[in-house]
Amino acid sequence: MTENTQQQTAPTTELPTTYAPAEVEGPLYERWVERGYFEADAKSEKPPYTIVIPPPNVTGSLHLGHAFEHTLIDALTRRKRMQGFETLWQPGMDHAGIATQNVVERELAKEGKSRHDLGREAFVERVWQWKAESGGQISGQMKRLGDGVAWSRERFTMDEGLSQAVQTIFKKLYDDELIYRAERIINWCPRCLTAISDIEVEYQDDEGELVSIRYGEGDDSLVVATTRAETMLGDTAVAVHPDDERYKHLVGKQIKLPLTDRTIPVVADTHVDPEFGTGAVKVTPAHDPNDFEIGQRHNLPNLAVMDERAVITVHGPFQGLDRLEARSAIVAALRAEGRIVAEKRPYVHSVGHCSRCKTTIEPRLSMQWWVKVGPLAKAAGDAVRDGKVKIHPQEMEKRYFDWVDNLHDWCISRQLWWGHRIPVWYGPNGEVVCVGPDEQPPTGEGWHQDTDVLDTWFSSGLWPFSTLGWPERTESLEKFYPNSVLVTGYDILFFWVARMMMFGLYAMDGTPPFHTIALHGMVRDQNGKKMSKSFGNVVNPLDWMDQYGSDAVRFTLANGANPGVDVPIGEDWVKASRNFANKIWNATRFALMNGATIEGELPPVEQLSATDRWILSRLNKTVAQVDAYYEDYQFAKLSDALYHFAWDEVFDWYVELSKTTFFAGGEQAKVSGRVLGEVLDVMLRLLHPIVPFVTEALWTTLTGRESLVVAEWPKDSGFRDDAAEAEIENLQQVVTEVRRFRADQGLQPGQKVPARLELDGTPLAAHEAAIRQLLRLQPEGEGFSATASLPVAGATVALDLSGTIDVAAERKRLAKDLAAAEKEKAQAEAKLGNEAFLAKAPDNVVDKIKGRLAKADEDIARIQTQLANLPQA
Repeated sequence: MTENTQQQTAPTTELPTTYAPAEVEGPLYERWVERGYFEADAKSEKPPYTIVIPPPNVTGSLHLGHAFEHTLIDALTRRKRMQGFETLWQPGMDHAGIATQNVVERELAKEGKSRHDLGREAFVERVWQWKAESGGQISGQMKRLGDGVAWSRERFTMDEGLSQAVQTIFKKLYDDELIYRAERIINWCPRCLTAISDIEVEYQDDEGELVSIRYGEGDDSLVVATTRAETMLGDTAVAVHPDDERYKHLVGKQIKLPLTDRTIPVVADTHVDPEFGTGAVKVTPAHDPNDFEIGQRHNLPNLAVMDERAVITVHGPFQGLDRLEARSAIVAALRAEGRIVAEKRPYVHSVGHCSRCKTTIEPRLSMQWWVKVGPLAKAAGDAVRDGKVKIHPQEMEKRYFDWVDNLHDWCISRQLWWGHRIPVWYGPNGEVVCVGPDEQPPTGEGWHQDTDVLDTWFSSGLWPFSTLGWPERTESLEKFYPNSVLVTGYDILFFWVARMMMFGLYAMDGTPPFHTIALHGMVRDQNGKKMSKSFGNVVNPLDWMDQYGSDAVRFTLANGANPGVDVPIGEDWVKASRNFANKIWNATRFALMNGATIEGELPPVEQLSATDRWILSRLNKTVAQVDAYYEDYQFAKLSDALYHFAWDEVFDWYVELSKTTFFAGGEQAKVSGRVLGEVLDVMLRLLHPIVPFVTEALWTTLTGRESLVVAEWPKDSGFRDDAAEAEIENLQQVVTEVRRFRADQGLQPGQKVPARLELDGTPLAAHEAAIRQLLRLQPEGEGFSATASLPVAGATVALDLSGTIDVAAERKRLAKDLAAAEKEKAQAEAKLGNEAFLAKAPDNVVDKIKGRLAKADEDIARIQTQLANLPQA
């Protein structure tokens, strides 16, 4: 539907006296969905514009990060839809393997059961049941926010079509020898009992211990330091740098490993930093990624000493102990043997934790499935280097290249039951068969499928094309791939974006998944602090939506969205955005009541007043400015530009300046009513992508048309009138200066003052009535005696304050204020002149005193001017 085909009713001037978001937002959104405004037609001849939603977890609920990202995507897609593009915002959810399995396992635990009591098939069925009953609550919350997604196209990473896509690409990668199975070090969670990805590891500073242990005897001994003493049971070497003279005599020798009956070699490896610690490091290839690499270079054995629950398995006194229990016991045993050289407690160091259950991660040697990322990562890097894909802001490119150019092979297997099961079957005689989606798995005695599932990031890496029907060459895939832009946080640039780039280029014959990657920052609290439950600063955006309306939340988030930069947000800012929505409502209501209309053509320029020409000139400049900011993903700047245009220029100046015209009536009032209608029409269109609800309610009332969602986006007509802009700027200077003077004299805003306006010979003469109204200035009258004269912008405003204030009382008040300011100045000067004080005082204290002195000087000058302007008593 286009604006030209919209249903239209007669415009009305009827609006409720106050804006009530709760009464407006829900019904409007339901109407938009019912009318299919957000759906996308693959058969359309319009140019496509596509964005896929970063799929939220099926377990999740809307948090401020979602609200922020969705606001930006919704703004982009709403604008493109208005510009005539066939716009698809593709919705969907991620199955969230670990998180979802944990949720359902907790439910089972309440029943006194585990997943093993149910068995795999029944457990997976239980998860699907949970999803149907409780999963996906975020979809309803997205509607609250106003997300214009194509709901009929909603996808789920475990649905039938996407499961087929996962199996297809796994088979293709396997056949191309880009997927393999090998024993490597992985991040292991002893609580979730699965390998986890790098993004699922949260690092934090923990208080631990650093223990220095002597290995070997006499001259054939050296000291190593460790924070994980329990892993020494799995040491198979000690490594030193080949150029370290201290240990050259030991390289190649065997030394005794304490608490065991084993000896281990001393090896020379350039990985060791001779300047760090003692320059000697213990090597545990089965429990440390760096040690594993050293072990590979020196053909060291891999000795695993812990099981999947991080319990010691080595025969001896420590067998059966949890790793932390074993750590204390081993240090005690070493101490008893005189092997401890030094102990440091607490020793604060960075430790990885499972993001789901907060358990400390255990690096573990494990047989897993891997993607050989070398050729895929090179293609992903080259696509950006060659300009096929642009990263915005551009300075983020370096971080992207640092990642893809140094990417290690990706562990894609997870020891879970919920997820895409690896499509590989093993036979009784060691056969390994990878099965594609159109193939039948082998049957017969001894055949079984791999028990692992794929990393969630594997399926979400296919998101830009699997959601469009791949591997089938569907109409949607032909129309909407590649995506126009990906909007996502810089924090998952590596983990999700890089994987989509690799898979998209691989599966789609070298065509990248999107043209542009627009990266935004993280939402933080108003002090710039990370939001965390432990900090007590987490905000539920639904609470703010309930209290202030969705538009207020959206505008606050957009107004802080500078590309790639974190976004602070506080409730006071949401309140200010609520006030902005109210201002739009009230000003539009006033305009409608006073003749604002879009009926008929705009009057010719010669019939327009300077005020009319000024606002139309500013309107078109704002359209051009907002368009430029959108193309550069400068949401904060475009929101700020719209805020100041609407509040300052339209409401505070144009509407106020036009009141005299409206009140006078006649032809000029009709002209200004048509201009005001034009300005409101365009302004509401410009604001709509950011604040869709209040603008929709107002625009449909103003125009009588069906919906802003399918209205046309404004275009810069090219109209400019620099002379009118200069004229109104002068008028604004006059009003602003006189208002400042009135405030300085203690006059109330509504208090009327006799005044003589000397405007002859200036363009401001035509604005005398408006100036008098805005400044509450009465005609001179008999007995007028100017007590103050204000020359500004080529005009002079003479005021008679003799009858408006108690001059004696005002002089007394100002004299008291002046004395206080002079005392403050003297105290500050005394401190700054005290050398002994300056020698001891911190810089921030000195800076504060300098600030107080500057403020005192400003106050003295201001008060002296006020005293000079007072009439003589």
